[in-house]
Amino acid sequence: MASWQSSVLKILFRLRDLLPLRRQLDVQEERAAFEALAATFESLIAVECTGVAADGVPAQWIAPPGIPTDRTILYLHGGGYHAGSSHTHCALISSIAHAAGARALALDYRLAPEHPFPAAVEDALAAYRWLLGKGIPPERMAVAGDSAGGGLSLSLLVAARDAGEPMPATAVCLSPWTDLAGTGESWTANLGADLVIQRDKLLTSAEWYLGDADPRTPLASPLYADLRGLPPLLIQVGSDEILLSDAVGVAERAKVAGVMVDLEVWEGMQHVWQFSAKLLPEAGQAIERIGAFLSRAWEKERDLE
Repeated sequence: MASWQSSVLKILFRLRDLLPLRRQLDVQEERAAFEALAATFESLIAVECTGVAADGVPAQWIAPPGIPTDRTILYLHGGGYHAGSSHTHCALISSIAHAAGARALALDYRLAPEHPFPAAVEDALAAYRWLLGKGIPPERMAVAGDSAGGGLSLSLLVAARDAGEPMPATAVCLSPWTDLAGTGESWTANLGADLVIQRDKLLTSAEWYLGDADPRTPLASPLYADLRGLPPLLIQVGSDEILLSDAVGVAERAKVAGVMVDLEVWEGMQHVWQFSAKLLPEAGQAIERIGAFLSRAWEKERDLE
């Protein structure tokens, strides 16, 4: 049963929906609104943030105090490929890093529509190679992301595999957007239940990101990719999301491809509810499970050495 805090949050979302809606996306307004909303979220712990260029791609090291540097998370933020940043996701990333006992590199990959596909994939792959070049063993690394960043995490893994790069120990995808064609059943079935994502706006985001690319291009929509050889995955998604099908579908395809997958469908949860760790018990619980999953993956790799 969902917590009372979750019920209150749903009421607030429904009240927000009573306000007049912009019928068309304005990229600058979307980015500003995302930044303003993110400022209301608080991390579970204070962190140290240090700016860095990962092979020319802007990024931030996010490290909880006292955390050793032998565990590294490459984090790819959400925001429909046109919004979001290492700043908007600092609270979420720091909470995950603390739970996993790791530091995180939060990447500011290039955004659409100024930089359409495959710019984000190229930046993510460049950052992953940069980490490898810094001498960080792949078995001490994980890739993680939410929403668009969750799909981008899978695209990065496929691109790295195809380029002959070693795989990280594991990957975590939160409410991943894996099908930019929007074909999943939940895109229609959950329209009334999803209080965060608007289907039409998300499809506009897809158009901005794709440019001239086909929405079923595997590195843009990893639901259609060959997923063989990927590391173990943890996928968390809320039952009320329109992206439920994206998460379930890619988990099923990964399992068929021989990938170990932990798929968690959280009853009554909204899109990337893990953001609300200071408010929702379910968010804190989900982050604890992420931390435990990452720790187990790293310990397993250590035992195999």
